[in-house]
Amino acid sequence: MPLFDTHAHYQDNAFRQDRRELLEALPAAGVEAVVVPGVDVESSRAALALAEGYGGVYAAVGIHPEDCAGCTDGDFEAVRALCGHPKAVAIGEIGLDYYWKENPPKAFQQEVFRRQLDMALELDLPVVVHDREAHGDCLDIVLAYPGLRGVFHCFSGSPEMAEALLKRGWYLGFDGPITYKNAKRAPEVAAVTPLDRIVVETDAPYLSPVPNRGRRNDSRNLPYIVEKLAEWKGVPPEEMARVTWENGLRLFGLEGLL
Repeated sequence: MPLFDTHAHYQDNAFRQDRRELLEALPAAGVEAVVVPGVDVESSRAALALAEGYGGVYAAVGIHPEDCAGCTDGDFEAVRALCGHPKAVAIGEIGLDYYWKENPPKAFQQEVFRRQLDMALELDLPVVVHDREAHGDCLDIVLAYPGLRGVFHCFSGSPEMAEALLKRGWYLGFDGPITYKNAKRAPEVAAVTPLDRIVVETDAPYLSPVPNRGRRNDSRNLPYIVEKLAEWKGVPPEEMARVTWENGLRLFGLEGLL
């Protein structure tokens, strides 16, 4: 059963030495689809360039909250133009990040977030949401957009927040940290998340799962995430691989294309 890594930053400099070899090796490792999200206009263009070069690679384009300082109308227009690319399947990675004190002010992050959500609704695209230490504001903002769809990447909120999103049809992304010993909330979130709303991600080159924690991450580590979720949900790993593959296709509008 093929695997779908719905979030991997292969345009990152961490892959500059072996990017081609790694991407060419993924299908043999069972990874047949990857979405590469941008964090600003430049990295979104780089994601699309990778998508043009590899059949199973797609891109999300957008402006990340950590990278939105100095964001201009021109940047939003550039993102809008990139959304017209045939392999642009979502707007992302966008959202709110209150963790780093040096990040742009909260009010400005929220403005940038909302402008991209407006764009997603207008263009009928899903969104990839980054939410770090901003659960309340992220939830309030997305729930104000009833027609919006997408995924909360590397979901770290409460089971109650998860249920509120799931009622609206959102997907939740599960990453390497679910394999860590301190992953206490993740099993509770998984318990309330139906199989048809789970997607798996690496966030490569970050967040490597056990047993590779501390090393550069890539999509070949997806089986560790799939196996942990399968254990929690009481299904065989092959079943978890199948449903997360189908969920990824449905989320990004790729059914019938892969």
